[in-house]
Amino acid sequence: MTAAPVVVCPDCDGMTFTLEPCRCTTYGNRFIADADALGPRREAYRSCEQCRGAGSIAYPCYRCGRRGRRRAQLVVTVANLDTGAVASHQVVPGGLDPHRDPAGAWVIDLAARLARLCALADLLLLDLVVEARRQGPGFGWAIRYEVPGSSVPPGTPAWHRDLPEALTRTDVADALTGLAERGLTAPARLLRPDSPRPPATPAVDVDQLERRILADCVDPAHGDELPDAQALWRDGRWWHTTLRAGEPVEILAEQLTGQVVRRVRVPLSRGFEPPDASWWGEPVDWRPCPDCRPESRLRACDCRLGGRPADLDCPHCCGAGLRPSALRCFTCGDTHRLHRAGLVTVTDLRHRVVHLAWQAGTPEVAPLVATQPNGRPVVQLPDRYRLGSWAAVLGARPEDLRDADGGHDLDRALRDGYVALPWAGSDPVGEHVRAAGRGAAAGRLIVVAAPPDAPPLAELLRLALGLDLALVVAVCDLRHNAGDPLLADGLRWSVEVKPCDAAVSPDDLPYRPSLAAALTWCRECLTDAVAGAAPTDPATPIPVPWSGPRDLAADPEPDLLRLASRHAGQAVTVRFTRAGCAVHRHDDDGVRLLAEAPDLRDLRLT
Repeated sequence: MTAAPVVVCPDCDGMTFTLEPCRCTTYGNRFIADADALGPRREAYRSCEQCRGAGSIAYPCYRCGRRGRRRAQLVVTVANLDTGAVASHQVVPGGLDPHRDPAGAWVIDLAARLARLCALADLLLLDLVVEARRQGPGFGWAIRYEVPGSSVPPGTPAWHRDLPEALTRTDVADALTGLAERGLTAPARLLRPDSPRPPATPAVDVDQLERRILADCVDPAHGDELPDAQALWRDGRWWHTTLRAGEPVEILAEQLTGQVVRRVRVPLSRGFEPPDASWWGEPVDWRPCPDCRPESRLRACDCRLGGRPADLDCPHCCGAGLRPSALRCFTCGDTHRLHRAGLVTVTDLRHRVVHLAWQAGTPEVAPLVATQPNGRPVVQLPDRYRLGSWAAVLGARPEDLRDADGGHDLDRALRDGYVALPWAGSDPVGEHVRAAGRGAAAGRLIVVAAPPDAPPLAELLRLALGLDLALVVAVCDLRHNAGDPLLADGLRWSVEVKPCDAAVSPDDLPYRPSLAAALTWCRECLTDAVAGAAPTDPATPIPVPWSGPRDLAADPEPDLLRLASRHAGQAVTVRFTRAGCAVHRHDDDGVRLLAEAPDLRDLRLT
């Protein structure tokens, strides 16, 4: 094989490292620095804990991997998912004459997307917020969902240059992400018994909405510029408001350099608060969390785990029971509140929804099903407290349940109604409410009950083989643990695209609750996986895969299930390549090769 052309890394000039200004030079030779009053000259902090006053730090060059050389080769690959054909073209110095092509862009029905976001807000009993904030000469736009009553957040993860761009790049999952963080201080309410049905999909005008929000950023009386404005969709209509600056707040933050930086944050509030949501019922009672302190990093110490009293000889808390921690409070998730009721919403994110109100203190028959090693009893609540049962009502499987805020898999205790009681005779519903509301905005948990939008396994397998890569599928059959709340149950899957010569690692264990979830994650990571398959040595050329059209192979899932059932309780990994497939089993002493064959159906396992 001809060696790939290499060049000296332009980032480090072949030195394998780069000298970068130390972070302390941003603030100069000052122990306490003002972040908003930086001077043009950069001076090192003489007592810096990172550069020791030198002003610069050597960092390994990440562009060349500390080799000093980089591969002068680019491979562009196009795959046809309908036929399985793969074509590639390599670009090397002097091998391509650049020329201009007309630019194009995808056009999306923006009004329809905004209308769907509004309709979903009514369905989930949330506010849809469209916000514009001044950024230099223009505005930054953001779209998000909020729990009614949430305060104006100090910042938003993504800003866009206009409303059409924000709509194009914000889907339902993006708008829901961060919902809990934004609503930590929102008031918790129950549903009114006579709550109206959500209205039909509304008609919205994107241009008119954008013009109205921009008009709210100017004071009509004096023509002065106001900082920001919002439009909130609540109860089937838009509510418009300006955002007003409050009293500045000074924040001191310790830096890794040993300096302390003073920042001034200006909180924002709405100039007009919309009327209360029509579905709001009685306020939910709550009590302060006993395991953390507001406005501090104090959290319950590990010596108090399991309900034990504080250890007077504990080296971490010295008997106080609280210690500083950068982690969220395990008891309340940093809401600092333990609500006596919770509102759980189960939805398919389309048109079906179920709202469940769970009240602490409700007498329920909860039989004992297990006892933890520490002696804590485990009980199981009736079906109305088992979200897995409600998933079937919406046409989904229990393993399809996931948190709408971030897409994380749902805890098995919430799925099956298991509750570990702190002591015999305690309130199981109250413990279940606390678990559901941990870290949730206003004690609300929104659960998505819908199968992931996953590609077929056979289609992903055909694509991986066309790219001359390996598709690694791992599965573990734990269905024999069904009914035991102390053990993991069901099937666990993982699907990854790797180089053909990559070995199976003992740490590559399946953990996704369904094959669809594993396939979805594999597709999301496909770009990075393909890039990571390139040889690390810059002198080794990147492969140029090429493959003609090929038919889809038979779905390997039934054979994988039979294989996993035969080795129940152990993880089994199958590597598919153009040469065939190999089956490995994960034992206590490592990974063992069981068999190899051209096709999974031809395997004869020992």
